[in-house]
Amino acid sequence: MVQRSVAPRRNVRILLIGDRGVGKTSLILSLVSEEYAEDVPCKAEEITIPADVTPEQVPTHIVDYSVDNCINNASFATSVFTAAEQTEDQLTDEIQKAHVICVVYSVVDEDTLDRAATYWLPLIRRCSSNNRCPVVLVGNKIDLVDYSTIEAVYPIMKEFTEIESCIECSAKTLQNVSETFYYAQKAVLHPTTPLYNYDTQELTEECKIALQRIFKICDLDNDGLLDDTELNAFQQWCFNTPLQPQVLEDVKAVLSKNIQDGICCGCVTMKGFMYLQCLFIQRGRNETTWAVLRKFGYDNELQMSKEYIYPPLKVPVGCTTELSHKGQEFLTLLFMQHDRDRDGALSPSEMESLFSRCLIPPWGDEYKYTVPTNEKGWITLQGYMCQWALLTLTNVRKTLEYMAYLGYNMYNNECQTNAILVTREKKLDLAKKQSSRNVYSCHVIGPKSSGKTTLCRTFIDPKLEVYVLVRIHIFIYKLTDEIVPPSSHIAVNTIHVYGQEKTIILRDINILNVQDALTPAQIQCDVAALVYDASNPKSFEYIARIYIKYFADSKIPVLIIANKSDLSEVKQDYLLQPISFCNKYKLMPPQPYSISRTIRREIFVKLATMAAFPRFQGAWVLFYRDSPLRRMVHMLLVKPSPTQWWSSFTRHINQFGLLQGDSIVWWKAGLGIAVATVAGFVVMRVLNTEKR
Repeated sequence: MVQRSVAPRRNVRILLIGDRGVGKTSLILSLVSEEYAEDVPCKAEEITIPADVTPEQVPTHIVDYSVDNCINNASFATSVFTAAEQTEDQLTDEIQKAHVICVVYSVVDEDTLDRAATYWLPLIRRCSSNNRCPVVLVGNKIDLVDYSTIEAVYPIMKEFTEIESCIECSAKTLQNVSETFYYAQKAVLHPTTPLYNYDTQELTEECKIALQRIFKICDLDNDGLLDDTELNAFQQWCFNTPLQPQVLEDVKAVLSKNIQDGICCGCVTMKGFMYLQCLFIQRGRNETTWAVLRKFGYDNELQMSKEYIYPPLKVPVGCTTELSHKGQEFLTLLFMQHDRDRDGALSPSEMESLFSRCLIPPWGDEYKYTVPTNEKGWITLQGYMCQWALLTLTNVRKTLEYMAYLGYNMYNNECQTNAILVTREKKLDLAKKQSSRNVYSCHVIGPKSSGKTTLCRTFIDPKLEVYVLVRIHIFIYKLTDEIVPPSSHIAVNTIHVYGQEKTIILRDINILNVQDALTPAQIQCDVAALVYDASNPKSFEYIARIYIKYFADSKIPVLIIANKSDLSEVKQDYLLQPISFCNKYKLMPPQPYSISRTIRREIFVKLATMAAFPRFQGAWVLFYRDSPLRRMVHMLLVKPSPTQWWSSFTRHINQFGLLQGDSIVWWKAGLGIAVATVAGFVVMRVLNTEKR
């Protein structure tokens, strides 16, 4: 899906107004017939010019308005005033429907120019106060004089900034007739006012901000300069044509001659880039600058259009969203570009640089307590990708918006929806007992002082040298469109499950009382962790009641965690002890956990495994301490590479002199077949046990 630029209007409606006798109708007839008509009607009918005969390939509607409604005996001034009064509603309606208005005056009659400034232009302002309509000031009958009225027009243009341009023409000789209507089209499709300030002779602030963002997106190596490769990519993206070497040299020559610091080390600077766009506008080539702006998503008000930043993305009920491979690749590249010191983390200044092309950063300082950071509290690449995974899962609309801001569309020449992967429905995962997703949500539930918040913190900070409890105010939009209350603790990190990296989002669910009802958003997750304090006799009852009330009849995998297992375990004041409870409800046995232990990662691997393989206990073999298959799976997870394991194994055998010459090959083959046979036998035993 190729990303399209923001399109200008699909049609243009031009209204001609002015005093009686200035030649409005004659201009329209001369344009259509390409010859001057001696007999001119009081008013021309509305004319539609097809798109294929207009320079901008846009259908154009031309509307004539007559102020002389058969009042022939009154004086000129009186007839104009009376006609305007009699048809005020019609005139107002036409002004409000028009996309651009041509105010026509006669160059041989100064009064018509004065009335343009004192009557017609103020009238247009009153009728279109909310959204000022662009105006083209047209001086007709230039064939009758040998002078120009442009100098007299400049003060009027300064007073009425909605005037886009001024042109002198002749309906009789056809001089500048087609140009008049071209400028009218151009005032709608490529307006000057949003781009350029005639008073200061500079770009408007809105235009500067937009062009600065575009420059940063095109600066692929983030060195503050556009080299030849980047300029050519910019040209190809905006105009679908390569930049010829001679043209590139001419551009650099113009910058070197006309502006200081426009060129640096043979590359175009930000200052030079802005000057080029200003030069285009000053020379009347607004369409060039507008082509650039629209390609990067800007509308006529120099705002990012909603169609550009929020392209349609269908997410069926039961499906989730995560970053695709292309999306991850793009965001990783951005990180590497802005990590100037190559320390694997973004400092505050580097983070500011990365998001300088956005209106505001996508997240605040809460990332310090949400995802992995370095010892300085700077976000690492792992934490950065985790933060994006969280945003994409919980608010994919915002991810699409920021992908547009950051320039994904130019990077891959496609819509940012390709940066998003919509997963299959969860019911299919449950049916197949395996999920192809890479991002999972885990809700951590437990009584007060059970240590569940500490458990979440150790997920992103295993050392936990300084424990900080911060409530992260974040709205999470679930598939039900329900807004989760902003009282959640979030911890996001990656875990490897059978060699595949998965992102797990732990959410600490705060429940003050077991009688308080959980909301659907607090229940729905990929795996639930019910935490109790093994040293507190009243702790287990809380999670037992939670399980029976909310999870016993659901298909959500549940893992019970006996926290603070380094302390003396006590008997729980409940009908069933934890192990008996788990046996009754066919749950995995309670998993011991303690912050004081050096190895704590295993508990998170178990949660990730349950999320990735829902309802498939055959994949949960690492939960059983004495299982031979568990030890084999653990070995495969821990060992960096099977090839390295085999090499190490045969090297030790060889050191004992048991293998000589080519016999090592046969030993490898024999051992491989034997291990595969044993593994297959054990897996079948586990599967058969599960079926029974």
